[in-house]
Amino acid sequence: MLTTALILLPIAGALVVAAFPLPRTATAGLAFLVALMEVGLWIVAASRFDFDDGGLQLGTSRGWVESLGISYSVGFYGFSLWLTGAAVVVSAAAIGYALWIGRDRPRAYHALMLFLTGAVVATFAAQDLLLFYVSFEAMLIPLYVLVGVWGGARRMAATLAFVVYTMAGSLLMLAAVVAFGVTQGTFSLADSGTSDNVWIFLGFAIAFAVKAPLFPFHGWLPLAYREAPVEVSAVLSGIVSKTAIYGFLRIAIPKFPEPADDLAVLVLILAGAGLVYGSLLAFRAADLRGIVAYSSMAQMGLITLGIFAFDDLGLDGAVLQSVNHALISASMFLLVGMVERRCGTGELDALGGMARGRPVLATVLLVAGMIALAVPGSATFAGEFLIMAGVYDQGWGYAAIVALGIVLAAMYVLRLISAVLHVRPGSAVRDEALDLRPGELALVLPMVACLLVLSFWPALISESAFPGDAPAKVLAEGFR
Repeated sequence: MLTTALILLPIAGALVVAAFPLPRTATAGLAFLVALMEVGLWIVAASRFDFDDGGLQLGTSRGWVESLGISYSVGFYGFSLWLTGAAVVVSAAAIGYALWIGRDRPRAYHALMLFLTGAVVATFAAQDLLLFYVSFEAMLIPLYVLVGVWGGARRMAATLAFVVYTMAGSLLMLAAVVAFGVTQGTFSLADSGTSDNVWIFLGFAIAFAVKAPLFPFHGWLPLAYREAPVEVSAVLSGIVSKTAIYGFLRIAIPKFPEPADDLAVLVLILAGAGLVYGSLLAFRAADLRGIVAYSSMAQMGLITLGIFAFDDLGLDGAVLQSVNHALISASMFLLVGMVERRCGTGELDALGGMARGRPVLATVLLVAGMIALAVPGSATFAGEFLIMAGVYDQGWGYAAIVALGIVLAAMYVLRLISAVLHVRPGSAVRDEALDLRPGELALVLPMVACLLVLSFWPALISESAFPGDAPAKVLAEGFR
């Protein structure tokens, strides 16, 4: 029941927030309280989870449509529990940021954010294909509205691009879900076997590639990440993209081992291209959001390299880096929002010199930036090193691409830090602009603190994501 509670708590909170006409601050405060309760509930789940057991835990299964083999079946594996933990932390920070800045129409806004959290958690917990599909698609409903109503000047174009790409992926995955369920005689991920159908595999893989997004399915990313409210961009980059990673790890590879192996080289090439291409675009971006958005695309390519290395080190590194990226990307997007509120713009040419008189902003941005560029000893360094070591068995060229991506990441992160904190103050930087306030610091600091803990103890995730049998063996033989 604990897993079900994690799914239903934010959804119930969304209904309460939407139904009761509370004052603006009370509405936002109630939503933030529900988000914090969700974090607390996840901590309870983690405390009851046996990370030495590689099987499904905290599971619940009830028949839904027994004639079709459809059930409400949920539960967590080690890797999905960690992804859920990152999701609820990022969601709480995003809702807290919206409370801090006072988003208009708070009942609708916060109800949508809470519903989105519940849909993400349900996606990570789903052990039935139809339930996974419903949860996966349910995320799109609040995202459409959040971007289209509360977004920037080009929000309608951003929403249209997002709708076109995601609907195309959704239709492909729906066809794949139906085809796989019918051929297997069940939609249960636990009871179904494997398939060697390449077209069904591609239906899932392309849908996940759009959601991530991965090169060359990233066409919706530039506008959506720039025009969405900054905290929604943090959720898109930090946690919605990770549902694609769960899809690869739980469905695409273990249920289609032969097609996944046959097309692994193609996926590795595209992932490597996305890593380099996204990094170059991030380095050339003229604004803060562009840098963080394209760096997210690059990091998703890196994580995909680790997954399709089909190596224990690569898979462990992919899960660790997924959690790292969720926390880093969300932190950076919220910091970008804080800078934009002080300067009225995120254009690099108009910024600069903000370290003077703002020691807290400078310290937090520098620490988060150093972790993002993977300095030795950081959690991101551990994740990227594991991925590089894992993908080396597929060919030294892939490892070289990962190394190039690390170098490029250092370049664009240092460019961002320098453009904000150093160089000569630009036209948008006002001397009276305040340092980070305690409320803002309280939103970003917990995520940075989590990254520092993982920097000291990366094995907390890397050795518990796939405990027991080796990760590659788990994917090859299916989950127990």
